Amino acid sequence: MVDFGKVLTAMVTPFNEDGSVNYDVAASLAKYLVESGTDTVVVCGTTGESPTLNLDEEYQLFSTVLEAVAGKALVMAGCGSNSTKEAIFATQKAEKLGVDGTLQVVPYYNKPPQAGLYKHFQTIAQASELPVLLYNIPGRTGCNLEVETVVHLAEISNIVGIKESTGSTERVNEIRSLTPAEFQIYSGDDYMTLPLLAVGAKGIVSVASHLVGKELQQMIQAFNSGEVRVATEIHLRLFPLFKALFATSNPILIKEALRLQGWNVGFTRLPLYETNSKASDNLTEVLKKLSLI
Repeated sequence: MVDFGKVLTAMVTPFNEDGSVNYDVAASLAKYLVESGTDTVVVCGTTGESPTLNLDEEYQLFSTVLEAVAGKALVMAGCGSNSTKEAIFATQKAEKLGVDGTLQVVPYYNKPPQAGLYKHFQTIAQASELPVLLYNIPGRTGCNLEVETVVHLAEISNIVGIKESTGSTERVNEIRSLTPAEFQIYSGDDYMTLPLLAVGAKGIVSVASHLVGKELQQMIQAFNSGEVRVATEIHLRLFPLFKALFATSNPILIKEALRLQGWNVGFTRLPLYETNSKASDNLTEVLKKLSLI
């Protein structure tokens, strides 16, 4: 079974001033992330503004990042959709490009029943040989993938894990106790990484790793080595950053943080828009305290 590692970075999509994708910066950023603690680069997830990217842009981003990391890290393609047919088309095309896995979000807006969710993911998995990481984020999709459905899906050989963005340790407890040990559970929220490690998660699909990837690796390694106090110290030091980055809709503030560091990632595409000065000022203060700018 594929090992996506401990720190997966949900990479932002850099844009030029005219709103077009800046593929050169995307390549440079992907290389930097791998040098800074990232095991797998997740391309065209929510943090990559997938709702506003067209398919041609997504495939070009997959190709760009694959070439940039060149075997030094894995590449996971965000191919999820609320249309099963479209998700299959995107996944199969990404597979031909040579990506290492695919992130499949729970279908949004149409709110299918659990039987429909099972068939959706089962059909996608059967249409490709790529390892599938499920993505449950009901706060954005309006639909929750129930634990029973996750357990059932884990029986499918190439559905290898789940990104959990519910903030619930109880859910992860249940999933961990009811799925095989090789089924990989990742926190989908930076602030929940350490708590979820304690109940069986493997790592994090992170936003903050754009800035503190090495520190997140150190925290996970410390926890796994039994140095819980060290892991807790790292977690608490970074906790203000985790909060500051999510004071408004992601990826508005991580893009601002990267710009403050000198990265030419541009701004978000509408309907996402710049945040208020209070959130921006707080982010700047936190970055300064952590010596990140």
